[in-house]
Amino acid sequence: MLAGLFFAADLILWHHAIEDVGAGLSTVLGNTQVVLVGLVAWTLLGERPSTRALVSIPIVMVGVVFISGAIGAGAYGAHPARGVLFGVLTALMYTGFLLTLRHGNQDVRRPAGPLCDATAVSALACLVAGLALGDLDLTPSWAATGWLVLLALSSQVLGWLLISLSLPRLPAVLTSILLTLQPVTTVVLGIVLLNESPSALQLVGAAAILAGLVAVSTSRRSTAAAPVVEAG
Repeated sequence: MLAGLFFAADLILWHHAIEDVGAGLSTVLGNTQVVLVGLVAWTLLGERPSTRALVSIPIVMVGVVFISGAIGAGAYGAHPARGVLFGVLTALMYTGFLLTLRHGNQDVRRPAGPLCDATAVSALACLVAGLALGDLDLTPSWAATGWLVLLALSSQVLGWLLISLSLPRLPAVLTSILLTLQPVTTVVLGIVLLNESPSALQLVGAAAILAGLVAVSTSRRSTAAAPVVEAG
């Protein structure tokens, strides 16, 4: 249930970040949780991150500043600074979701159970938050509903089941590196399909964040503290 509340907050903040700074950059920002998971695990669980992980933190932070538009001109997005704030908060909520779900998913024989519980609570929390914030469309078109069903069954249901199955079975390093391809692909598809046009500095910032993510992913950590790149 707690994981579901974290995930609801993650999704709501992420969608606001998408509105402010675009799909590609907001996805890169959300995946700064790869760094945050190690810090939170260190603080709460006593799992000290590697030296490489600690060195990657300032690299990621520089990337966040570049994406925010605080340096240079022509930053993409309606509100790039606010979008970065939402993106970082997304990463924090996603960190809480991952660590909580991992704790409740220790029985590798039943990965769908905790995921189902968390998803149900997340849906209910999003419904309540959407009504409270006035963000909920109660009469979506059939086309919009169809796209949402496709999204739910593909990246959310199938994607998370595959992640839940792979986490206990693959080395943390391999899993993290493979999933780091997702924000890279999102930036490219955002440019190609959605006509997003990040500035040169924002692209440098995205590259800096991705470099930090790869550095963390390739450092040897225990599987229990392994981060996951957001699917969906």
